[in-house]
Amino acid sequence: MALVVIGLSHHTAPVTLRERFAIADARVPATLELLRHGGVVDEAVILSTCNRVEIYASTSLDARQSLAQLQSFLANVHDYRDPLTDEVYALTEPQSIEHLFKVACGLDSMVLGETEILGQIKKAYELALEHSHTGPVLNKAFQKAFNVAKQIRTETNIQRGSVSVGSVAVELAEKIFNSLNDRQVMVIGAGDTSEKTARALLSRGARSIIVRTGRMSARSRWRMSSAGGRSTSKIGRASLRRSTSSSAALQRRITCSIARGWSRSCACARTAPCC
Repeated sequence: MALVVIGLSHHTAPVTLRERFAIADARVPATLELLRHGGVVDEAVILSTCNRVEIYASTSLDARQSLAQLQSFLANVHDYRDPLTDEVYALTEPQSIEHLFKVACGLDSMVLGETEILGQIKKAYELALEHSHTGPVLNKAFQKAFNVAKQIRTETNIQRGSVSVGSVAVELAEKIFNSLNDRQVMVIGAGDTSEKTARALLSRGARSIIVRTGRMSARSRWRMSSAGGRSTSKIGRASLRRSTSSSAALQRRITCSIARGWSRSCACARTAPCC
């Protein structure tokens, strides 16, 4: 049995492509079932985050053959017809095991040493385990990866300082403006990164958080309100442009959005760190 990995990440693919291949948690069990019933793999775990989509699998087939079929599966399950070349990486042992360990330790993350990825890997593994899609190969590999990640974080300073994209943005804003104490800050976007950014801002002394977004689901509204944010949702692009003067007093604006183009013009965002 060989452990193989196929995927794409912030190292190899733009955010629009990563979004295209993302697999929601609710879809993961059915996707794993479909994958295993295809006869390509014996065990499988799917890790899908904002920065990566990866399939970890154990297979008795030839490694190259199984990786080619896994890539076809990944494209077919998303009905993706364009060619995939450098955007996708395919790894066999021992590189596949090394990659799993690096991801779990935060060494492959956008922010070196960030801690969130370990929880995301554990959740992905537990979901596959719960639905009986793992076995002796993946169980041993993932448990070892968790132990190594714990050891690395205990015995080194890898997570010293900022541990997420949001906290890096807040740290940068604090350096630029000297202090965030008693300040009102605008966060553009209402996703998971925005929530973490809002919490980081409040922990650094910000007085209040205003959240601007073009659309806000009930979950996003709850997420931001729990983080201490005040929503000004339902604002379109034109309204954002018109709101420049009304938000002129807000020197601290942090953008946490996924967009195909610029969210704000250079003139109104030059003081805003972007994550």
